[in-house]
Amino acid sequence: MLVTVSPFPNFKRGNTLRRNSLSDRETGEKESRLHNPIGGQRNFIRHWPLFLFFELECIAKMSNRVSSKYKLDRRMGENIWGRPKSPVNRREYGPGQHGQRRKGKLSDFGTQLRAKQKLKGYYGSISEKQFLATYKEASRIKGNTAENLIGLLERRLDAVVYRAKLVPTVFAARQFVNHGHVLVNGKRVNVPSYRVQIDDVVEVRQKSREMGLVLEAIQSPERDVPDYIDADHKKLTAKLVRIPLLADVPYPVMMEPNLVIEFYSS
Repeated sequence: MLVTVSPFPNFKRGNTLRRNSLSDRETGEKESRLHNPIGGQRNFIRHWPLFLFFELECIAKMSNRVSSKYKLDRRMGENIWGRPKSPVNRREYGPGQHGQRRKGKLSDFGTQLRAKQKLKGYYGSISEKQFLATYKEASRIKGNTAENLIGLLERRLDAVVYRAKLVPTVFAARQFVNHGHVLVNGKRVNVPSYRVQIDDVVEVRQKSREMGLVLEAIQSPERDVPDYIDADHKKLTAKLVRIPLLADVPYPVMMEPNLVIEFYSS
């Protein structure tokens, strides 16, 4: 059986694709459904702009940050991550050519949206879908929904790695986990949103312990390890001692999770 490779799946050119008639009848319909969701190989050619749109939409839904991270700092007018290199320390106005325009008073919705964007942006490249799912889970847990939301966010694996000062930034923590440098209870985990349980042991993989990123973060006096994280920088391990409350989390700026709850519940 001779099959030629074509850039268009399931697209026949003359007699270059030869199969017996029985397999054609049995598999043709199934393959057209798999390769062409709209249906039929002719429709694939006719609707190729729509297929391209589907591809671009999937790329857009990925949770990687596309724009500059410090634009969020300047848009909020606050040094969200508390970093000395943040441009908001020198330019307190917003980014872009209209950043220095006079700002009007925010509505209630605008205030809630701003609080949501600030809290979501603080944890790096969390997508809106992930953040909404975290809110819904927090609302199902008994107790204060705002406190539950903060507790769930702080139990993310990348957040624990960041709080333990194993990496310098939240964005570095996400990439560090994604690249497989972190073990949880002796097993490699490369999912930044992995939910860490109390007394789980998070450690840096043996081959990654001499990375300059890790050594720089440990020696940096920029921030301290909070008391709900038990970190051992000699062994490069960390343990979640308890689930933190809002007052326990060392945010450089004031976070208002109660406004986030109002935003989603309205």
